[in-house]
Amino acid sequence: MARTIDVAAIQTAYGMDLAANIRKTEGFIRHAAARGAQVILPSELFQGPYFCVAQEERWFAEAHPWREHPCVTALAPLAAELGVVLPISIFEREGPH
Repeated sequence: MARTIDVAAIQTAYGMDLAANIRKTEGFIRHAAARGAQVILPSELFQGPYFCVAQEERWFAEAHPWREHPCVTALAPLAAELGVVLPISIFEREGPH
């Protein structure tokens, strides 16, 4: 038996304000869910400007342990509220690495 899943993808620009970026993403997620999306893909590393084109030590300060990552702690309850799946990418800090 075939099953149809509605997927939405978010692509937008972000600044350095992590809280503002999360709020912006939340708005897009709510909009997509209201239109029937069941799986919603936020922009890659939406916690700030996309920095992965070069390895620069200054960005390491933006990494967080995954369980405490602000993007995870903000969006996990939202996914549960809306009944959607949110596969997000985060800049994760692992131990002293």
